[in-house]
Amino acid sequence: QVRLVESGGGLLQPGGSLRLSCVVSGLTLDNYALGWFLQVPAKERERVSCISSDNGRAYYGQSVKGRFTISRDNANNTVYLQMNNLKPEDTGTYYCAAEKDWGMGPAYCWSITPYGVWGQGTQVTVSS
Repeated sequence: QVRLVESGGGLLQPGGSLRLSCVVSGLTLDNYALGWFLQVPAKERERVSCISSDNGRAYYGQSVKGRFTISRDNANNTVYLQMNNLKPEDTGTYYCAAEKDWGMGPAYCWSITPYGVWGQGTQVTVSS
């Protein structure tokens, strides 16, 4: 059974930092793209970042570029999202997701719709 379990969310003030983790079990990450998504109530789920299995190339949404960094540790089946200089508009539930991208090229992770496997989410609240 494939499971993705996010952790690391919390409540913090603007300008703070968090690192989200997503541990994947039930599959080998070598041929999978991994993505982080943000869900805010009454809004569409937003693609925040993704990282390909092809050389670990990373992609970011405009609103988080320069502030967030995605990384992956295939040996430990974990993907991370380092979030710096957090803003109130970063508030919401963050989900990680996985989808095969072998042979599709590094940029494929940004166009995958939909990702096939999802975690349960972790809440991030940025407020003064």
